[in-house]
Amino acid sequence: MTTDRMAAVAAAVERVQPGMTIGLGSGRAVFALCDALGRRWGDHPPIRVAVASGRTRARALAAGLPLVELDGTTLLDLALDGADEVARDLGLIKGGGAALLREKLVVAAARRFVVVAEAKKLVDRLGATHPVPVEVVRFAWADTRRRLLDLVRSAALRHTPEGQPVITEEGHYLLDCAMPPEADPAALAPALKATVGVVEHGLFLDEADEAVLGRPDGSVLQLTRSRV
Repeated sequence: MTTDRMAAVAAAVERVQPGMTIGLGSGRAVFALCDALGRRWGDHPPIRVAVASGRTRARALAAGLPLVELDGTTLLDLALDGADEVARDLGLIKGGGAALLREKLVVAAARRFVVVAEAKKLVDRLGATHPVPVEVVRFAWADTRRRLLDLVRSAALRHTPEGQPVITEEGHYLLDCAMPPEADPAALAPALKATVGVVEHGLFLDEADEAVLGRPDGSVLQLTRSRV
């Protein structure tokens, strides 16, 4: 694990307290976090976790973390997840791991959401280094793509290394959409969501409360949203 990711994970672990029920997204930082939480408490961790992906579930079980389902009665004390891009106002682009819909559901069930990432993910403008993933139903996906092209510069169907379409955790396709430089994310997000055929998008603009961003020297940049 790189020094910057290790620093971010260590900072995230400090935010987890005994008795908490936490939500875990997906991706390399979250997988490392599962391992770190398992090492912290050993065989009987005093926490419970809800997970957003099959890979996270497997990693959490391997670390000995007790699992809980989001069954309508569970409220999460804290959600922890990575990001593909982090803006200074804590707007995010997520979805590189093809679990964005489930990740958004986990975040929605939590009282607080902390982003765990490397400082190199910090950008001045969302969309500067990473496209916006948009999860779409498989049926007539090309028509959905045509509609999205009224909003974005391009919308490429994501493929596996073997050339097959990537399937999300909920069984949908992903279109990676290049956001126009002049686009306002706050206006684009509802327009994407309102497009027929779209299930969810990877703009997480208002969800994050804090970000812990690891630096290569092992220090951590902390960003906090001011909630009025």
